[in-house]
Amino acid sequence: MNGCPFCRTPIPDNDADMLAMIHARVEKKDPAAIYHLGGKYAQGGLGLQKDVRKAIRLWTEATELGSVDALYNLGEAYYRGDGVQADKAKAAEYFKKAAMQGHAESRYRLGVNEGAERNINAAMKHFLISAKIGDKKSIEKIKNLSMAGIATKEQYTEALRGYQEAVEEMKSCDRDEAKAP
Repeated sequence: MNGCPFCRTPIPDNDADMLAMIHARVEKKDPAAIYHLGGKYAQGGLGLQKDVRKAIRLWTEATELGSVDALYNLGEAYYRGDGVQADKAKAAEYFKKAAMQGHAESRYRLGVNEGAERNINAAMKHFLISAKIGDKKSIEKIKNLSMAGIATKEQYTEALRGYQEAVEEMKSCDRDEAKAP
């Protein structure tokens, strides 16, 4: 697909037109567009001045409209204290909300956080779940934990099998075609 996924118009070749296209979707309360605009403010993209606080406001609005990716970004912002006061508990709340909606990276982050707190059983549960929904970092984490004698070979095998099934489910001719040069 070479155009806008909403209106099929060609993707603009300059920042001003691209920003206008995003704003048109933001005005229609499109959570994906609001999330995307938040990312541009967080990074200072499309000629915008970097404004993490504005990104936080946009991501908050996007979460209210159903954006799981915005939940994850808010979790990261609160975890790192980027644009907001660092608050690990609030970060965990955002990660949990996103993970409950199937966001693999959020589930992985919950595992990392549990591991840092030495809650290995809880960490393993999160890594297993995220591996089974296609998160490659979780497979690597479980593999490393298995090599260190913390996770069992059965857990690693279960995670690997679940990961492979998730990857197979996501395969399609269209995706393969899109990846081809």
